Amino acid sequence: MSESEQVSPPAPDGGVAEAGAIVIPAEPAVAEAAVRHGLRQLNAARGMRRHLHAVRMVLNALLLLALLYTITLTKALLIPLVLAAFIGLALNPIVAFGTRIRLPRWLTASVLMLGLIVGIGSGVGLLAQPAVGWFHGAPTAIRSFVPKLRSFTKPLEAANRATQTLVSSGSSTRAASPQSTPMSISAWDVVSTAPKVLAAVLSVLLLVFFFLVYGDSMLRRLVEITPSFAYKRHAVTIVRGIQTEVSRYLLTALLINASLGAITAGMLWLYKVPDPLLWGAVAMFANFIPYVGAIVTTTLLAVVCMLYANDASLEVFLPVLTFAGITAVEGNLITPMIQGASMRLSPIAILLWLLVWGWLWGIPGALLAVPMLTCTKLITERVRGWEWFAHIVQR
Repeated sequence: MSESEQVSPPAPDGGVAEAGAIVIPAEPAVAEAAVRHGLRQLNAARGMRRHLHAVRMVLNALLLLALLYTITLTKALLIPLVLAAFIGLALNPIVAFGTRIRLPRWLTASVLMLGLIVGIGSGVGLLAQPAVGWFHGAPTAIRSFVPKLRSFTKPLEAANRATQTLVSSGSSTRAASPQSTPMSISAWDVVSTAPKVLAAVLSVLLLVFFFLVYGDSMLRRLVEITPSFAYKRHAVTIVRGIQTEVSRYLLTALLINASLGAITAGMLWLYKVPDPLLWGAVAMFANFIPYVGAIVTTTLLAVVCMLYANDASLEVFLPVLTFAGITAVEGNLITPMIQGASMRLSPIAILLWLLVWGWLWGIPGALLAVPMLTCTKLITERVRGWEWFAHIVQR
């Protein structure tokens, strides 16, 4: 074959091209049509993906609303359950210590429950009478405190009389002001409320006892259903870590708040404020609500000090200022130093969480909100895929 001859590739129709023929490529219109078809398929796939994403968001929103409605509807069941779970987690290290020294779990749990029942009964016996007495004596104290404010309210009363004279100059009659009925608690109210309270307390105590006795075996059985040994070991690590951290936080918070209540009661006793144990208990329980609890307790102590003061002077507010200083030291120095930086939460997250759970469960929800938020943060830190929640709520 000579060099002038060239070998041509096969023709598109399967034949052999003639020697020296030039092969014409496919038409550009066919390639453009294929590209347009591919782009249409890609756009359709993207549109379908966006549609599925929007449907998923709507379904997630509906699921969240249904969950909130269910939580609100079943609060009579969930509040004792959550409270019992927190108490059980706080007392679990004591039961675990008893197990390490060869004591049966049921024996340690029984001793703890007996001490808890005695403590609750003693507290109710000490605080019930002062609380009822304060409710009954508040109207009388208010009426006796009003004359003490004459020196502060004389200019305001003179301006008020002048305004009333100008307003009522054209009218000759004045409507009678309605008489306010004093607040009272009858014996029937106590009798009708007692069974509900006793049932709630008994259910919480029974749940705490069974959590302490059988909680460890339940967790072990939950771990046993995991498919492989690696998953079992990972699940055990996560569960034990969460249990330890949550128990430590709850027990530490309980001890800090109890110490605050005791210091507040002692301070009020030194200032000769009536019923110091009652207001110390209020300060202890209110301190479970950061920021809001301290503000509410300070306001309540200001009202109580003004009602039971002998005269209207600035010395009346010394207990209130002292309590404000104590809570400032506790909230900014003692609690962060004991609990550490890992337990610190964002104030915005705390307030939003308080609003949500206060709206759902009322006062019990507000008291349980911050412990639930802290426990949720500790859990999400160790669960893969939920680290973003812990990162958002931490300070």
